Amino acid sequence: MLTNISLQQVVECVLKEHKKTLAVLSCSLILLTSSALAQLAPEPSSQETSTEEKPTDIEEFIVVGSRIRHTTFDSPSPIQVITREGATAAGFNSTTDMLQSTSVTTGASQINNAYGNYVTDGGPGANTISLRGLGAGRTLVLINGRRLAPAGTRGAVGSADLNVLPTAMIERVEVLRDGASSVYGSDAIGGVVNVITADKVEGLIFEAELNKPIEDGGEQTRFSISGGLSDERWSFSGSLDYYERENLTLADRDWAKCGSDGLRDPETGESSDYIDPKTGKPKCSTISGTGSNGVTINTIGIQSVSADNYEELGLNGAPIGAPGTTTTTFTRFRPNSAITTGVLGFEGVGGGGNDINVRDTFEPRMLNTSLISPEKIYTTFLQGKYDLEALGDAELYVELLGHRRSSSQTGYRQLTLDYQLDSPLIPDELAFAHFGPDQGTSKGNDVGVRAFIGFGNDESEQTVTYYKPTLGITGDLLFLPDWKYDAYVSYANSNGEYRMQSYLTDKLTYAGDVVAATGGTDPGLVRDGLTCSINLTKPEEKCIPYPSLNAAVIGGNLPTDFRNYIFRNVIGETHYEESVFSAVFDGPLVSVPAGKIQGVLGVEHRRAKIDDKPDANSINDNLYNLTVAAPTKGKDNVSEIYTEIEIPLLADVSFAKELTVNGSYRYTDYESYGSGTTYKVGLVYSPTSWLSLRGTKGTSFRAPALFEQYQGVTSGFFDPAGDPCNEYGASENSVRAANCAAELPSQPEFQNTQGIEAFNQGGAAAGLFAETSENITYGFILQPELGNFGELSVALDYFDIDINDGVAQAGVSDILQRCYDDPQFRAGGGFCRLVTRDPATTQLTVTDTFTNLAIQTARGVDFTTRYENDLGPGNFLTEVSITRYLSQANKLFKEDEMDELNGTILYPEWSGTTDIAYAQDKWRLTYGVEWIGSMDSYKFHYKDLEEDPATSELDLKVGNYFKQRISLRYQSGDWETTVGIRNLTDKKPPTISALVYDRVGNAPLYSGYDYVGRELFVNFQVRY
Repeated sequence: MLTNISLQQVVECVLKEHKKTLAVLSCSLILLTSSALAQLAPEPSSQETSTEEKPTDIEEFIVVGSRIRHTTFDSPSPIQVITREGATAAGFNSTTDMLQSTSVTTGASQINNAYGNYVTDGGPGANTISLRGLGAGRTLVLINGRRLAPAGTRGAVGSADLNVLPTAMIERVEVLRDGASSVYGSDAIGGVVNVITADKVEGLIFEAELNKPIEDGGEQTRFSISGGLSDERWSFSGSLDYYERENLTLADRDWAKCGSDGLRDPETGESSDYIDPKTGKPKCSTISGTGSNGVTINTIGIQSVSADNYEELGLNGAPIGAPGTTTTTFTRFRPNSAITTGVLGFEGVGGGGNDINVRDTFEPRMLNTSLISPEKIYTTFLQGKYDLEALGDAELYVELLGHRRSSSQTGYRQLTLDYQLDSPLIPDELAFAHFGPDQGTSKGNDVGVRAFIGFGNDESEQTVTYYKPTLGITGDLLFLPDWKYDAYVSYANSNGEYRMQSYLTDKLTYAGDVVAATGGTDPGLVRDGLTCSINLTKPEEKCIPYPSLNAAVIGGNLPTDFRNYIFRNVIGETHYEESVFSAVFDGPLVSVPAGKIQGVLGVEHRRAKIDDKPDANSINDNLYNLTVAAPTKGKDNVSEIYTEIEIPLLADVSFAKELTVNGSYRYTDYESYGSGTTYKVGLVYSPTSWLSLRGTKGTSFRAPALFEQYQGVTSGFFDPAGDPCNEYGASENSVRAANCAAELPSQPEFQNTQGIEAFNQGGAAAGLFAETSENITYGFILQPELGNFGELSVALDYFDIDINDGVAQAGVSDILQRCYDDPQFRAGGGFCRLVTRDPATTQLTVTDTFTNLAIQTARGVDFTTRYENDLGPGNFLTEVSITRYLSQANKLFKEDEMDELNGTILYPEWSGTTDIAYAQDKWRLTYGVEWIGSMDSYKFHYKDLEEDPATSELDLKVGNYFKQRISLRYQSGDWETTVGIRNLTDKKPPTISALVYDRVGNAPLYSGYDYVGRELFVNFQVRY
């Protein structure tokens, strides 16, 4: 009776001001338990009441998705368990690869090492996991049931980096495919990944693993040592892992070497790509606006030169066009010493209606670009337990996770050098040239010639050091029978340094303004009799002048001292830390005929802060052709209290082997934006021993990441063509025309020539709050009794996740459109509050903050089956897992229609895995298949694009993708080895056209496809 009263007081305290409907629900459940169950439950037999005959050594453990201790993995929510043994048989060299596999992610795109040259949360080299395709920020990662704090570089650190996990010590991974914020707090919207380490390790285990691709590049190696000691009162174990992945470049894979547009003739099906005049084949690395990785190189830009104006420019003839040109008007030229008329020594390669791909757009060093980023990882994990023999047979436990990652990426850079008008560096044959106004490095002077130079490869590097100590105590509550407590404190610290290379605007400005050298000039700073006009007295600030413009310089042959002067290392630092205090109490509340009502009460407090310090050149807008990045600095505190109750309603009665209800509730108070609540109710009903029905309904939330709240202002420029007021007098949109006329009177033919400046920043000042979601799952588990025909389990689960008020940025184009199409315009506030126009220059400025906008849904069905039986002298096992999405949709604004992405590229409708194993004595043979279903994006709306496959030039459809593997394990005494082949048939990624999606070569940038190819793997373990 005392227990019931205590629970009632706690629940009333928590629910007094929040969710009264949940209070009613809890009361109803308790009343149902106390009255109805006594009538429905059978009388216990004498054996059931005899405590002496019950086993006493049944181990209880916490299963992901609940804080209540169980003896099985039975749960109202769908749970997948992955063992270390299964991961080794599949050839996964790291925990990261295992968690990002199709079997876990069900085809959802993941951020992995193929994204090293892209801007991603956590920075290059970070690997994250996204369940249900809802994003890494909506998937919670735990280690031994405790949060894994974020790690990474740059300002957008907000998700756990899988690289920090200790592969050698992992025993299993539990994956909850269901929302669970009421149990774990923020981020558990798409699901929860709980990594469980081995409880005890006896002796020493040495392990070595090698994944060797058949082709060059991408080799993975891992070495580890783990072990432990134990006694009656204490145990200690730990591991040390070393992992290395070698660089894999575009040049290492034939399918990645030639990024073409991938256009086709809809009638013949033949390629309609631009034909390179030099080769007679479709051009590689084009720059036709379709994103095929090319850049203009070996080329200069000047004013328009044609047969109509060459005499005005003082030339001795009309310009000569290169092979492939179709007009005689040019603004782009490349060196050709055979040209003796027109622009001497130069042939036209662009402008005047000529296809810009006539230009040089590729050179071999582009293929040095990283396809898969190389990295080296050191990870250590230590854990220990000590029985205090006091405080309720308490056990003191400690964990220490330490990690260091070094990753890098190779890219390719174009350099645009602006030679000032009338500069002595410009040769006589180009003295007439006048490219246009200052582009940012000419001190306000006009530019005579702009040189487009293939500069070569650049390198980016990241170093992340991460450590997470945890200290806790668990034991029995002395004043409540069978109740336990568990309290711990942990601290996580991530320190990252990121280095990239960039041109510095001030150095380019100094170096391009030259004068004749005098007798007192440092000889080392003189080139061709010229020196920088600026007088820099400090030795470290000496100015190295531009080289004289000639064919060699245009071709990329730049003096080493000049390269080193303008191209510098840019270094930033990122610090992220998180502290957690947690205490949870769980145990039986009261006995009822069907068992015991179990309860949980917990409290948790977390503190997190981020401090990202970009390089001073980045802060001061001194990175040429790159955006400004201000520091990101902020912190947040959260306090939470939660409760969970599990009620066995029926047990071992007719038509009810089991009927159990589980409910959880959490109250959360964030310092940054306020408080909120979440709940979840689940039910398990087993009418027979071989059939179980289960379902859950609840709410979850995701607190805005610190960078989404406090990201420092970063700037960038967008094309002037995006100004809604361009030629507003001819617009059919009367509202837009009127708004533009009010702002730009008497300019109906207005054409913006100023770039649109955009500022991105965190949304804390704008009142950013948590996004919420509703989660529903229901399904059944079928386990028929087959007798000698083996064991069969079949599960089918439906899931439905709806996210509201999702944290997102509106985007510059949407902000401008919604501002200028608003009938109230400036008077109405709305999106116009984010837009300003300079009355003198007419330049637009847009502020794009993180705010609560987006709506996202994911609905589908998971099907899993497992069959095991003795077959011949051994044991046969097969497991099949298939996911079919019924909807993957989102929209940015509430008034928009939902964009249905299901089945389009990056969002497969179908995905699945199959594993077949046969074990006999010391041998185990395993065969597996990962399947990504076909995808079709012809109906995908992208910039008003809706393509008819019958008439489209684009290839936006990919077929089914199957990746097979096979392995053989042998165990003998204290050692074992596993050998196998991944991607058995060397399946290449499919190809699509450019324009809509980021690509690698001609393949979609998508983690579900294998870029490495067939690889051999071997794992060897020996125990002492």
